[in-house]
Amino acid sequence: MGLLGAIEAGGTKFVVAVADQDYNIVERAAFPTLNGEKTLDQVIAFFDQFEDIDAIGIAAFGPIDIVTGSRTYGHVLDTPKTGWSGYNFLGRMKAWRDIPYYWTTDVNGAGWAEFKTGAAKDVDNMVYLTVGTGVGAGIVSSGHLVSGYGHPEAGHIFLQKHPEDNYAGHCPFHGDNCLEGLAAGPAIEERWGTSAKGIADDDIAWKIEAFYLAQAALDYTMILRPDKIVFGGGVPHREILFPLMRESFAEQMSDYLNVPDLDEYIVPVANGDNAGILGCFYLAKTLVK
Repeated sequence: MGLLGAIEAGGTKFVVAVADQDYNIVERAAFPTLNGEKTLDQVIAFFDQFEDIDAIGIAAFGPIDIVTGSRTYGHVLDTPKTGWSGYNFLGRMKAWRDIPYYWTTDVNGAGWAEFKTGAAKDVDNMVYLTVGTGVGAGIVSSGHLVSGYGHPEAGHIFLQKHPEDNYAGHCPFHGDNCLEGLAAGPAIEERWGTSAKGIADDDIAWKIEAFYLAQAALDYTMILRPDKIVFGGGVPHREILFPLMRESFAEQMSDYLNVPDLDEYIVPVANGDNAGILGCFYLAKTLVK
Protein backbone atom coordinates (compact mmCIF):
# COMPACT_ATOMS: atom_id res chain seq x y z
CA MET A 1 0.00 0.00 0.00
CA GLY A 2 1.02 3.58 -0.55
CA LEU A 3 1.45 6.59 1.68
CA LEU A 4 -1.02 8.82 3.50
CA GLY A 5 -0.93 12.59 3.13
CA ALA A 6 -1.87 15.33 5.59
CA ILE A 7 -2.53 19.04 5.14
CA GLU A 8 -3.08 21.05 8.32
CA ALA A 9 -4.17 24.33 6.79
CA GLY A 10 -3.98 27.03 9.42
CA GLY A 11 -4.60 30.72 9.03
CA THR A 12 -1.01 31.48 10.07
CA LYS A 13 0.89 28.47 8.76
CA PHE A 14 0.41 25.26 6.77
CA VAL A 15 1.88 21.95 7.92
CA VAL A 16 2.11 19.15 5.36
CA ALA A 17 3.31 15.60 5.86
CA VAL A 18 3.30 12.07 4.48
CA ALA A 19 3.27 8.88 6.51
CA ASP A 20 3.12 5.16 5.97
CA GLN A 21 -0.05 3.18 6.73
CA ASP A 22 1.05 2.84 10.38
CA TYR A 23 1.25 6.66 10.69
CA ASN A 24 5.04 6.79 10.82
CA ILE A 25 5.95 10.15 9.30
CA VAL A 26 8.19 9.93 6.23
CA GLU A 27 8.55 13.67 5.65
CA ARG A 28 7.05 16.86 7.03
CA ALA A 29 7.27 20.57 6.20
CA ALA A 30 5.74 23.87 7.30
CA PHE A 31 5.47 27.30 5.72
CA PRO A 32 3.60 30.58 6.28
CA THR A 33 0.05 30.89 4.95
CA LEU A 34 0.04 33.22 1.93
CA ASN A 35 -2.91 33.62 -0.45
CA GLY A 36 -4.66 30.54 -1.79
CA GLU A 37 -2.72 30.10 -5.03
CA LYS A 38 0.73 30.75 -3.59
CA THR A 39 0.13 28.52 -0.59
CA LEU A 40 -1.24 25.64 -2.64
CA ASP A 41 1.75 25.98 -4.99
CA GLN A 42 3.95 25.10 -2.02
CA VAL A 43 1.64 22.30 -0.89
CA ILE A 44 1.70 20.70 -4.34
CA ALA A 45 5.48 21.10 -4.66
CA PHE A 46 5.84 19.16 -1.41
CA PHE A 47 3.55 16.30 -2.45
CA ASP A 48 5.09 16.15 -5.95
CA GLN A 49 7.99 14.36 -4.31
CA PHE A 50 5.79 11.31 -3.70
CA GLU A 51 4.15 9.21 -6.41
CA ASP A 52 2.38 6.65 -4.24
CA ILE A 53 -0.04 8.63 -2.07
CA ASP A 54 -3.29 6.72 -1.52
CA ALA A 55 -5.30 9.53 0.11
CA ILE A 56 -4.86 12.94 1.74
CA GLY A 57 -6.63 14.36 4.77
CA ILE A 58 -7.16 18.12 4.66
CA ALA A 59 -8.06 20.00 7.84
CA ALA A 60 -8.54 23.64 6.88
CA PHE A 61 -9.21 26.91 8.67
CA GLY A 62 -12.76 28.03 8.07
CA PRO A 63 -15.40 28.64 7.41
CA ILE A 64 -15.35 26.09 4.59
CA ASP A 65 -18.07 24.33 2.60
CA ILE A 66 -18.16 20.64 3.54
CA VAL A 67 -21.60 19.90 2.05
CA THR A 68 -21.18 17.39 -0.78
CA GLY A 69 -23.18 18.49 -3.81
CA SER A 70 -23.08 22.18 -2.90
CA ARG A 71 -21.86 24.43 -5.71
CA THR A 72 -19.13 25.71 -3.38
CA TYR A 73 -18.19 22.34 -1.88
CA GLY A 74 -14.45 22.34 -1.23
CA HIS A 75 -14.21 26.12 -1.15
CA VAL A 76 -13.09 28.41 1.63
CA LEU A 77 -16.04 30.69 2.38
CA ASP A 78 -16.01 34.34 3.50
CA THR A 79 -12.91 34.92 5.60
CA PRO A 80 -10.84 37.97 6.56
CA LYS A 81 -7.75 36.05 5.41
CA THR A 82 -6.52 37.83 2.26
CA GLY A 83 -6.72 35.79 -0.93
CA TRP A 84 -8.82 32.97 0.50
CA SER A 85 -12.49 34.00 0.35
CA GLY A 86 -14.16 31.83 -2.27
CA TYR A 87 -10.97 29.92 -3.04
CA ASN A 88 -11.53 26.41 -4.42
CA PHE A 89 -9.03 24.61 -2.18
CA LEU A 90 -10.25 21.07 -2.82
CA GLY A 91 -10.71 21.70 -6.54
CA ARG A 92 -7.10 22.78 -6.86
CA MET A 93 -5.90 19.63 -5.14
CA LYS A 94 -8.11 17.37 -7.28
CA ALA A 95 -6.82 19.08 -10.42
CA TRP A 96 -3.29 18.25 -9.28
CA ARG A 97 -3.96 14.58 -8.55
CA ASP A 98 -7.33 12.84 -8.56
CA ILE A 99 -7.05 10.72 -5.41
CA PRO A 100 -9.42 10.51 -2.41
CA TYR A 101 -9.38 13.55 -0.11
CA TYR A 102 -10.98 13.89 3.32
CA TRP A 103 -12.08 17.53 3.47
CA THR A 104 -12.88 18.98 6.89
CA THR A 105 -12.07 21.78 9.32
CA ASP A 106 -8.86 22.24 11.24
CA VAL A 107 -10.63 21.69 14.55
CA ASN A 108 -12.28 18.52 13.26
CA GLY A 109 -8.86 17.19 12.31
CA ALA A 110 -7.34 17.86 15.71
CA GLY A 111 -10.51 16.76 17.48
CA TRP A 112 -10.56 13.46 15.62
CA ALA A 113 -6.98 12.77 16.71
CA GLU A 114 -7.92 13.44 20.34
CA PHE A 115 -10.89 11.10 19.93
CA LYS A 116 -8.86 8.30 18.35
CA THR A 117 -5.61 8.35 20.32
CA GLY A 118 -5.68 11.35 22.65
CA ALA A 119 -7.49 12.67 25.68
CA ALA A 120 -10.90 11.32 24.56
CA LYS A 121 -9.80 7.90 23.27
CA ASP A 122 -11.84 6.16 25.97
CA VAL A 123 -15.23 7.79 25.19
CA ASP A 124 -17.80 7.89 22.37
CA ASN A 125 -18.92 11.52 22.68
CA MET A 126 -16.65 14.52 23.04
CA VAL A 127 -16.17 18.20 22.29
CA TYR A 128 -12.73 19.41 21.27
CA LEU A 129 -12.31 23.16 21.61
CA THR A 130 -9.28 25.02 20.31
CA VAL A 131 -8.55 28.47 21.71
CA GLY A 132 -5.88 30.35 19.82
CA THR A 133 -5.97 32.86 16.99
CA GLY A 134 -9.67 31.97 16.82
CA VAL A 135 -11.98 29.61 18.64
CA GLY A 136 -13.51 26.53 17.05
CA ALA A 137 -14.83 23.12 18.01
CA GLY A 138 -14.76 19.60 16.65
CA ILE A 139 -17.64 17.55 18.00
CA VAL A 140 -17.85 13.75 18.02
CA SER A 141 -21.22 12.13 18.76
CA SER A 142 -21.57 8.34 18.96
CA GLY A 143 -18.21 7.98 17.24
CA HIS A 144 -18.94 10.33 14.31
CA LEU A 145 -17.95 13.91 13.56
CA VAL A 146 -20.98 16.19 13.78
CA SER A 147 -22.01 18.17 10.70
CA GLY A 148 -25.22 19.05 8.89
CA TYR A 149 -25.95 22.01 6.65
CA GLY A 150 -22.32 22.86 7.39
CA HIS A 151 -19.71 22.32 10.09
CA PRO A 152 -20.24 23.63 13.63
CA GLU A 153 -19.09 27.18 14.37
CA ALA A 154 -19.10 26.68 18.12
CA GLY A 155 -16.60 29.47 18.67
CA HIS A 156 -19.32 32.02 17.91
CA ILE A 157 -21.87 31.06 20.54
CA PHE A 158 -23.16 34.08 22.47
CA LEU A 159 -22.13 34.52 26.10
CA GLN A 160 -22.92 36.63 29.14
CA LYS A 161 -20.09 39.02 29.89
CA HIS A 162 -18.07 38.84 33.07
CA PRO A 163 -19.16 41.69 35.38
CA GLU A 164 -15.58 43.02 35.58
CA ASP A 165 -14.92 42.91 31.82
CA ASN A 166 -15.36 46.13 29.85
CA TYR A 167 -13.59 44.92 26.72
CA ALA A 168 -15.38 45.80 23.46
CA GLY A 169 -14.69 42.43 21.80
CA HIS A 170 -12.50 41.28 18.93
CA CYS A 171 -14.94 39.50 16.63
CA PRO A 172 -15.69 41.61 13.50
CA PHE A 173 -19.15 40.01 13.27
CA HIS A 174 -20.32 39.81 16.89
CA GLY A 175 -18.12 42.20 18.86
CA ASP A 176 -18.23 41.32 22.55
CA ASN A 177 -21.18 38.98 22.27
CA CYS A 178 -19.47 35.76 21.20
CA LEU A 179 -16.89 33.38 22.65
CA GLU A 180 -14.24 34.09 20.01
CA GLY A 181 -14.68 37.83 20.40
CA LEU A 182 -14.11 37.59 24.14
CA ALA A 183 -11.71 34.68 24.68
CA ALA A 184 -9.49 34.11 21.61
CA GLY A 185 -5.79 34.92 21.74
CA PRO A 186 -6.12 38.29 19.95
CA ALA A 187 -8.88 39.31 22.38
CA ILE A 188 -6.59 38.55 25.34
CA GLU A 189 -3.73 40.52 23.80
CA GLU A 190 -5.91 43.49 22.87
CA ARG A 191 -7.64 43.57 26.27
CA TRP A 192 -4.52 43.19 28.45
CA GLY A 193 -1.77 44.58 26.23
CA THR A 194 0.22 41.35 26.16
CA SER A 195 -0.16 37.80 24.91
CA ALA A 196 -1.34 34.94 27.11
CA LYS A 197 2.30 33.98 27.65
CA GLY A 198 3.01 37.32 29.33
CA ILE A 199 0.20 37.29 31.90
CA ALA A 200 1.00 36.22 35.47
CA ASP A 201 -0.88 33.26 36.93
CA ASP A 202 -2.49 35.39 39.65
CA ASP A 203 -3.79 38.06 37.25
CA ILE A 204 -7.56 38.56 37.09
CA ALA A 205 -7.21 38.00 33.33
CA TRP A 206 -7.28 34.24 33.94
CA LYS A 207 -10.44 34.33 36.06
CA ILE A 208 -12.18 36.25 33.28
CA GLU A 209 -10.86 33.88 30.60
CA ALA A 210 -11.86 30.85 32.66
CA PHE A 211 -15.33 32.31 33.15
CA TYR A 212 -15.87 32.49 29.39
CA LEU A 213 -14.42 29.07 28.59
CA ALA A 214 -16.36 27.46 31.44
CA GLN A 215 -19.54 29.14 30.23
CA ALA A 216 -18.93 27.70 26.76
CA ALA A 217 -18.30 24.25 28.26
CA LEU A 218 -21.56 24.63 30.16
CA ASP A 219 -23.47 25.45 26.96
CA TYR A 220 -21.98 22.47 25.12
CA THR A 221 -22.80 20.27 28.11
CA MET A 222 -26.43 21.39 28.16
CA ILE A 223 -26.93 20.74 24.43
CA LEU A 224 -24.64 17.79 23.65
CA ARG A 225 -24.06 15.99 26.97
CA PRO A 226 -20.56 14.87 25.93
CA ASP A 227 -18.48 12.41 27.92
CA LYS A 228 -15.50 14.76 27.84
CA ILE A 229 -14.53 18.31 26.82
CA VAL A 230 -10.95 18.68 25.56
CA PHE A 231 -9.23 22.07 25.30
CA GLY A 232 -6.38 22.71 22.86
CA GLY A 233 -4.71 25.64 21.14
CA GLY A 234 -2.19 28.16 22.39
CA VAL A 235 -4.22 29.75 25.20
CA PRO A 236 -4.86 26.49 27.16
CA HIS A 237 -1.12 25.89 27.24
CA ARG A 238 -1.35 27.95 30.42
CA GLU A 239 -2.09 25.28 33.02
CA ILE A 240 -3.59 27.79 35.47
CA LEU A 241 -6.69 27.84 33.27
CA PHE A 242 -7.84 24.31 34.03
CA PRO A 243 -8.47 24.55 37.79
CA LEU A 244 -10.07 27.96 37.24
CA MET A 245 -12.30 26.62 34.45
CA ARG A 246 -13.43 23.66 36.52
CA GLU A 247 -14.20 25.92 39.48
CA SER A 248 -16.14 28.37 37.31
CA PHE A 249 -17.97 25.56 35.53
CA ALA A 250 -19.19 24.10 38.83
CA GLU A 251 -20.26 27.53 40.05
CA GLN A 252 -22.17 28.32 36.84
CA MET A 253 -23.73 24.85 36.62
CA SER A 254 -25.02 25.35 40.16
CA ASP A 255 -25.71 21.63 40.67
CA TYR A 256 -28.25 21.55 37.82
CA LEU A 257 -26.86 18.51 35.94
CA ASN A 258 -24.72 15.58 36.94
CA VAL A 259 -21.46 15.48 34.98
CA PRO A 260 -18.35 13.31 35.30
CA ASP A 261 -15.65 14.28 37.76
CA LEU A 262 -14.47 17.66 36.49
CA ASP A 263 -10.78 16.67 36.62
CA GLU A 264 -11.66 14.01 34.03
CA TYR A 265 -14.33 16.01 32.18
CA ILE A 266 -12.55 19.30 31.34
CA VAL A 267 -9.09 18.27 30.20
CA PRO A 268 -6.14 19.38 28.02
CA VAL A 269 -5.14 17.73 24.74
CA ALA A 270 -2.96 14.64 24.89
CA ASN A 271 -1.50 14.78 21.37
CA GLY A 272 -0.12 18.30 21.76
CA ASP A 273 0.78 20.18 18.60
CA ASN A 274 0.72 16.94 16.57
CA ALA A 275 -3.06 16.53 16.85
CA GLY A 276 -3.90 18.26 13.57
CA ILE A 277 -1.52 16.24 11.43
CA LEU A 278 -2.41 12.97 13.16
CA GLY A 279 -6.11 13.65 12.62
CA CYS A 280 -5.50 14.21 8.91
CA PHE A 281 -3.70 10.87 8.66
CA TYR A 282 -6.47 9.06 10.55
CA LEU A 283 -9.16 10.58 8.35
CA ALA A 284 -7.22 9.87 5.16
CA LYS A 285 -6.89 6.24 6.22
CA THR A 286 -10.71 5.92 6.31
CA LEU A 287 -10.69 6.49 2.53
CA VAL A 288 -8.21 3.71 1.75
CA LYS A 289 -9.89 0.47 0.65
